[in-house]
Amino acid sequence: MSSRGVVWLGSPSFPDAARVALKDDQLRANLKRATGTIRDKRLTVAAELDDWEELRTAAEAIKNRTARHLDHYLVQLEESVTAAGGTVHWASDAAEANRIVTELVQATGEREVVKVKSMATQEIGLNEALAEAGITAYETDLAELIVQLGDDRPSHILVPAIHKNRTEIRDLFRAEMGHWGQPAPEDLTDEPRELAEAARRHLRQKFLTAKVAVSGANFACADTGTVLVVESEGNGRMCLTLPETLITVMGIEKVLPTWSDLEVFLQLLPRSSTGERMNPYTSTWSGTTEGDGPSEFHLVLLDNGRTDTLADPVGRQTLGCIRCSACLNVCPVFERTGGHAYGSVYPGPIGAVLTPQLVGVEQAASLPFASTLCGACYDACPVKINIPEVLAHLRAKVVEAKDGHTVEGLAMKAAGKVLDSPRLLGAAQKAAALGGRALARNGKIGRLPGPLHGWTDTRDTPAPPAESFRTWWRKNRESE
Repeated sequence: MSSRGVVWLGSPSFPDAARVALKDDQLRANLKRATGTIRDKRLTVAAELDDWEELRTAAEAIKNRTARHLDHYLVQLEESVTAAGGTVHWASDAAEANRIVTELVQATGEREVVKVKSMATQEIGLNEALAEAGITAYETDLAELIVQLGDDRPSHILVPAIHKNRTEIRDLFRAEMGHWGQPAPEDLTDEPRELAEAARRHLRQKFLTAKVAVSGANFACADTGTVLVVESEGNGRMCLTLPETLITVMGIEKVLPTWSDLEVFLQLLPRSSTGERMNPYTSTWSGTTEGDGPSEFHLVLLDNGRTDTLADPVGRQTLGCIRCSACLNVCPVFERTGGHAYGSVYPGPIGAVLTPQLVGVEQAASLPFASTLCGACYDACPVKINIPEVLAHLRAKVVEAKDGHTVEGLAMKAAGKVLDSPRLLGAAQKAAALGGRALARNGKIGRLPGPLHGWTDTRDTPAPPAESFRTWWRKNRESE
């Protein structure tokens, strides 16, 4: 992990990792089937709402307002949580957040915790930090359990084990469950019902014995101090209610001004993430209540690069992300490469803009280029994050960080000079037309050597016409 977590240091750059992933036929088949299914369900349920676009606009407005006054709402949230009996901790980076959580667990005297699926804790590498302190964290989300048993990395925000099929999961359960607790049945098949039952029996023992739970948060309301988690399996409800101590790690951008704002996001999030009209389980809690749920509640507010992101007028819109993963499921690049190629806990289009901002573009310079800029992610985003705009903005930062001394930078400088001069543009068009026709065979330009091979290895380009439009216009219309 980097000093701020988020990226897995030592991971190959996106182009190198993508080349490997593209050769894995099983991975591509798994991704195509899973993303296609979720994508179709999302389109169906979104079309049921006549005010879908108005909801997206409202969500965008709420997120923009929250970002403009983030300092105010965070202080208000701290006051509300404290008044309700909780304790708020502030963490500037991953190391501080891990230290806070570790010390809170150690104060209970426990050596095990159960976890609700949480991107924030993955971002900071919490499981690894707890393990160094002799504390074992048990993932209870089914997909996260699969990732943990396989000593693997998540490859999707919502479906972390999307890269594995049922047979692979069955084999993993048979081989590894016994090392973490109750083993899987010896005659376990790859039927989804049997796999889910094996996981349920394996996890139940953990739910009933754990004294400490760690969660993330989808939202937190500044006016009431209410924290909210949405999930589909019920494991979150077990973790949030049964243990004596609950520790929630939440990125500072998850705060909402008011409870009533949830009305917008609880319509958008389930439809955009799993294609459901509502989540099976929506858990909310405000501080502590004697005799009901955990007697201790700690909320860790995590910065870890978010303040730097907020300072960027273009990039700050990324903080509006509600982690629905709709952008992943429509992205042609993600569907072919999978999440591991991004080298970050945040894969796909949102990861390509969020990760470089959290860790600095120098730590993830290839990610802003992991896109075709087709715009499908912008169309799918429920809070209207203009991901292509941020990608182009970050690409410029990458080039600027290298003082323009990149192939792209030099090409853009040359293009700028040519496009700024009608004389140079005319000469360039003539040269390109002559060169293109010389290279063409049967009206098409095929594979070219050198730096042009990336554009021509997999596609043909039509041969340029004998004259440009400008030349044709001068001959035929300029005198009219």
